[in-house]
Amino acid sequence: MIVICEECGKKYRIDPSKIRGAAARFKCRVCTHMIMVSKPPSASSTALPADLPGTKTATESTEKEIPAAEPEIKLDRSGTEHVQVQSARKSGPLNLRIKMLVLFFFIPLVLLIGASLLYVWQQDKMAALLTDESTKIVNQMAEEKIADLSTAVAIQCRLYLLANPGLVKEDFMNDMGFKTLAVQKVGLTGYTALYEMPGQDGIWRTWAHVNPKIISIDMATLKKPLGRNFPGFWKIYTGVKGGKRSQGYYTWQDKDGKFREKFMVCTPVAGTPFVVAATTYLDEFTGPVKLMQSRAAELTEKTRAIIWAILGGTLLLIGLIVATYSHRLTQKIKSLTDVAERISIGDLGIEIKTKAKDEIGELAEAISRMQESIRLSIERLRRRR
Repeated sequence: MIVICEECGKKYRIDPSKIRGAAARFKCRVCTHMIMVSKPPSASSTALPADLPGTKTATESTEKEIPAAEPEIKLDRSGTEHVQVQSARKSGPLNLRIKMLVLFFFIPLVLLIGASLLYVWQQDKMAALLTDESTKIVNQMAEEKIADLSTAVAIQCRLYLLANPGLVKEDFMNDMGFKTLAVQKVGLTGYTALYEMPGQDGIWRTWAHVNPKIISIDMATLKKPLGRNFPGFWKIYTGVKGGKRSQGYYTWQDKDGKFREKFMVCTPVAGTPFVVAATTYLDEFTGPVKLMQSRAAELTEKTRAIIWAILGGTLLLIGLIVATYSHRLTQKIKSLTDVAERISIGDLGIEIKTKAKDEIGELAEAISRMQESIRLSIERLRRRR
């Protein structure tokens, strides 16, 4: 028997004996229209001549015979055969859901992490800059204060010596007036002292000090107890040669055996061989700044933890929203794709179900209108023939 495609006019030679069941359908090779074939009452096949008049279309004038139909059919329990619907185009490795995750999750993730890291780094840098600058300013102010005190004590000692020309250096510690001027408090634990530049014997000696044990001794003997910290102290101590002021940092050993950094300013007493040294631990001035630095570090750490917590919560929320929305969107698109595939093989009775009010809903309505238009066109064509 001869079957003609209602859409394009393509003719096929069908053997009725090969139709299993009451009817079968297959897809036209030219227009992909679904052709329905009913089995004739007689199950026996009827041989047809090879050259059947009118069994060739104008587009197939060069063919010697009409090709046999090779539909992919499966028999269902109702006794009719149907075609297995398969998508002609498969999605690539980057489907819509993955693209949405990349565009709306991973890229924002990278940007948010980068911005957070930059913010935390800037905050740490700002805190470090503020504390460093504050420490420098406080150190500078402390150094100037110690230098001013050293100069003031040198002037006071000079005036006292001029007023008491009979006072000798061996009696400096016994004269309470001079001792009060020469040994003054600097900061919390610091002090001023008076020592003498070397004479013909080349020995540096201290004549007024808070520690009576070092009075009149050779100061070079401190090299042994100070050890490796002695050169720093000695450089400042002897830097007043030529009548110039000397100042700098050195390490000193406390009574408890600990070594701490001190700052010392040595100012010569004009017109005399004596020098006033003002020294103290500089951390006594910078202590409040260091406390502020510690508090700033704690605040920065808390702020960093809050930022990471907010970032994690934001990313989790974005991930859930993107995953949920992309899943729903792709499911709607897959549903409409399946409907379009069914329509393409002639299943015009399939129902399109969608409640979307957005562009997906408009697409569903357009497919529904196309389905109805195809159905009407087929009906008109059938009536014509």
